[in-house]
Amino acid sequence: MLVQNNSAAIRQNKTTSLQSEFVVIGGGTAGVCAAITAARKGVKTVLIQDRPVLGGNASSEVRLWILGATSHMGNNNRWAREGGVMDEILVENLYRNKEGNAVIFDTVLLEKVLNEENITLLLNTAVYDVSKSDDKNLESVRAFNPQNSTEYIIKAPLFCDASGDGIVAFKAGASFRMGAETQEEFGEKFAPDKAYGELLGHSMYFYSKNTDKPVKYVAPEYALKDITAIPRYKAIGKDDKGCRFWWFEYGGRGDTIHETEEIKYELWKVIYGVWDYIKNSGNFEDVDNMTLEWVGTVPGKRESRRFEGLYMIKQQDVIGQSKFDDAIAHGGWAIDLHPADGVYSELSGCTQWHSKGVYDIPYRSFVSKDIDNLFLAGRIISATHVAFGSTRVMATTGLCAQALGMAASICIENKIKPAQILENGLIKKLQNELNLFGQSIPRVPIQKESNLLSKATIKSSSSLKLTKIIGDGEWMNLGTATAQLLPLKANQKYKFKVLANVLEATNIEIQLRTSIKAENYCPELILETQISSLEKGEQEIEFEFDTTLTEDQYAFVTFLSNDKIELKNSNQRFTGILSVFNGVNKAVSNNGKQTPPAAIGVDTFEFWIPHRRPEGKNIALEISPAIEVFEENNIRNGFVRPGKTSNAWSASLEDKNPSLTITWDEVQEVSEIKLFLDTDYDHPLESTLMGHPEEVAPFCLRNYKITDLNGNLIVEKQGNYQTINTWKLEQPIQTKGFIIEMEHPLENVPASIFEIVCQ
Repeated sequence: MLVQNNSAAIRQNKTTSLQSEFVVIGGGTAGVCAAITAARKGVKTVLIQDRPVLGGNASSEVRLWILGATSHMGNNNRWAREGGVMDEILVENLYRNKEGNAVIFDTVLLEKVLNEENITLLLNTAVYDVSKSDDKNLESVRAFNPQNSTEYIIKAPLFCDASGDGIVAFKAGASFRMGAETQEEFGEKFAPDKAYGELLGHSMYFYSKNTDKPVKYVAPEYALKDITAIPRYKAIGKDDKGCRFWWFEYGGRGDTIHETEEIKYELWKVIYGVWDYIKNSGNFEDVDNMTLEWVGTVPGKRESRRFEGLYMIKQQDVIGQSKFDDAIAHGGWAIDLHPADGVYSELSGCTQWHSKGVYDIPYRSFVSKDIDNLFLAGRIISATHVAFGSTRVMATTGLCAQALGMAASICIENKIKPAQILENGLIKKLQNELNLFGQSIPRVPIQKESNLLSKATIKSSSSLKLTKIIGDGEWMNLGTATAQLLPLKANQKYKFKVLANVLEATNIEIQLRTSIKAENYCPELILETQISSLEKGEQEIEFEFDTTLTEDQYAFVTFLSNDKIELKNSNQRFTGILSVFNGVNKAVSNNGKQTPPAAIGVDTFEFWIPHRRPEGKNIALEISPAIEVFEENNIRNGFVRPGKTSNAWSASLEDKNPSLTITWDEVQEVSEIKLFLDTDYDHPLESTLMGHPEEVAPFCLRNYKITDLNGNLIVEKQGNYQTINTWKLEQPIQTKGFIIEMEHPLENVPASIFEIVCQ
């Protein structure tokens, strides 16, 4: 029993002091990825989150899906899903939670963090103050947890502010901006004026469900009474829910930090007014049994402070795909700005302009120019308001922040500050360490000296020679132009044969297209066009292109739209091979072609996008000569996803027992074997609400074993679904080689591996 008598002195809360190496403030996707990456490199890390769950806007408190460069598969960024820890989380969520339950996603994130012994997690703990050892260095942060009535003082040599509003950077005195730059400051032609608004607002959502009996609804007094106050009210559907109502946005005219509570009340007013409209207006059928299941209580913030780093990324870097020597990540979401009046605006809920491909994001944009031991992460990084319209999305922030976790480990190891990674030439080390974790920095391969395979001999039981994509699928009408995206060789003429069902006599127009930039997948350059007359009925169409590519890269065998023609599909799927369509994806402002006003500094081009599985099948083709880009040496070329070519070894489907044999001339000591596999980087893996057709990507190698050259088992895996399989051997082995024996993932999908790294 505890009894305390009256005290004249003011009582103090319990205070706990922690000493760490790296403190991450904010447990959204950015903070989680930064903390996990640092912890896996042996850095003692404290992760502080002011909410009861991790995930920020992706958590069950807000329920926004995670997206990034893949952009709902609505742009020309192929195989662009973010790698590393961000990918691992999304792939894990797919396996456990393909239906997109936000509560289950909470558990995926929490498990990932709790599994790291080097992370001390403080949930329900809000940082409110900092101390500095001098003008340019943080010493500690102070935080309070109202659940356990405990104050924390956390000291460390390095800090990462991933808090969203930048509480640590703000308190530390770092330079920041709020609002939009003028067009003149950085020459950004898309910079908005004050009429459009300078800040993006907050959003809140609701979920509804059907019950087995009528449910009445009486709206609270504060609910919106006049639904016509929402100009887009006719877009409201009774079955829409969650972040499909992303345009329930408000607050861009106010202070998105200090007026957050007022913004929240206005969004509640909208939500309950909209539900009253759905239930009681009489404009919707079959709503009697519907009820509200969940309403958000925490607004999802889009924008507040942005802090100045060593470089400020701008519109021209996004649209022009600027290349940086210190690139540590890629972006690819559209420049996505919203009218400040949000849900009450007469304008479209967003204005999105895409680049032709992914773009570099430099390390300098994450290093504070004012506070020497502070990293900037999440939506507060050093970007203009316009560029922020692209960099702010969660998969991008997670990818970027894991680079900071890795940078922290290099700083600790070398006893340096974040900016000194640039000064000491350690940026190459940072890039390589990230790529070994699956970062896939554009154009930056894993360094050969990091991989024992660079001096090995590699032999495969077979390699795919793509001569035919068999026609065992359905007929596909050419009402929408379509293309088969193929990795072709330079200076090589190709012949093709396709099976068509012609509904009435007509002409077919076939083009060979490619991208001006070899690393892009934007079929803007028409190399050759052929037009042929067709009679009615099923027939094979043969054609040959005389034009050749000047370098190895992806090309589009393109069939222009003609609804009098059907092409045969295939059920076969191959790593790095897919079909695309000149189609529409209104979720990302894609109407088939981007046609911006001339004066805003954005490109005009067509969108050629895949269909989601189970659709999106390859076109049945015969190809001559064979496409031979799946050789075994790809597994040590340093790239872990398709780029200018497939970058994968794939076995022949006729090879029933595919294997790879790796040998060295001299005995090697091997302590780790890492396999980079194909979980379809083209699929966005939205974390919540959307749902996905399968729990494991069809290309993913599921079952394999690794033996030494004498047949002794080293490791075996059954039922794999993850992208990266890392095998840290209990004891290093002395060996002259090993053999990987595997099964094809599916009968119509060959076994494939992007990269194998031995250390």
